[in-house]
Amino acid sequence: MTLKLAKNSLKVLFLDIETSPNLGWCWGKYEQNIIKFEQESYMLCFTAKWLGSKEVITFGLDDFPAYKKDKKNDSELVKKLWELLDEADIVVAHNGDSFDIKKTNARFLMNGLGPPSPFRSIDTKKVAKKYFLLNSNKLDDIGKNLNVGKKLSTGGFKLWLGCMDGNETCWKKMKKYNKQDVVLLEDVYLKLRPWINPHPNVGINICKHSCNNCGGSRLQRRGFSYSRQVKYQRFQCTSCGAWKQGPVEKDE
Repeated sequence: MTLKLAKNSLKVLFLDIETSPNLGWCWGKYEQNIIKFEQESYMLCFTAKWLGSKEVITFGLDDFPAYKKDKKNDSELVKKLWELLDEADIVVAHNGDSFDIKKTNARFLMNGLGPPSPFRSIDTKKVAKKYFLLNSNKLDDIGKNLNVGKKLSTGGFKLWLGCMDGNETCWKKMKKYNKQDVVLLEDVYLKLRPWINPHPNVGINICKHSCNNCGGSRLQRRGFSYSRQVKYQRFQCTSCGAWKQGPVEKDE
C-alpha cells in the first residue's frame, strides 16, 4: 500500500531485522548452560520502508565488500541501517522495543557507532496487546485476521544456516522473507493506527488542526469530551478514523 503524505509530516520508517544465533558449546541438548561462548549474534540483513514510499529497502551482509573477507562482519550493514534511523522521526517494528531496536543498538555499540538522532518508537505488538484481546499477537496471525497478508515460509533454521554459510539461494530467500515482513508490517500498522492513543503527532509541522495519527487535515467535529471542570471539542479524522481532542472550551 502506498500513501500520499502531507508535506512536512514526520518521517515514519518501518523496520525488520534478521540476525544470526549466538554460538556456544554445551554438554547436552535441552535447557543447557553454555560451557564456552564462541560467537556473538550479528546482523544478517534488514529491510526498511518509508511510509508513503513505494521503495522497499533491503540489505544483507553479502551486499558489502567486507563479506568477501569475513562473513560475520556486519559493520557496513549496520552503518547503512544507522543512516536510515538517523533520518527517521518515528520507527515502527513488531516486537521492536524488545528485539529489533535493542538488537540494532547493540550492533551499533559493538561496531563503534554512537546513537542515531532520537526517534519515537511504535511497537505494533505492544499496540495489539494494549487495545485488543487477540488469540495471537504474532505479526503473521494479525495479518491473516485483518486480511492484509501473511509472512512467507522460511523452511526453518536451515535458511539461517545457509546464509551463514554463504549460500546465494538462501540469501535470496532470506531477503524475500525479510521484505515481506516489512510490507506486512506496514499494512498491519495502518489498520492499528486509528487506535493508537497517544500516537506521535505526525502532523505537528503541518497545522495544529491536523490529525495526530496520519497528518490528515480533514477533521469532523464529533461532540465533546469532559473532564471534571473542562469541556473539549472532539474531532474524528476522515482519512484514518483516529480521534483527536480539540481546543479547550470553557463553560460560561
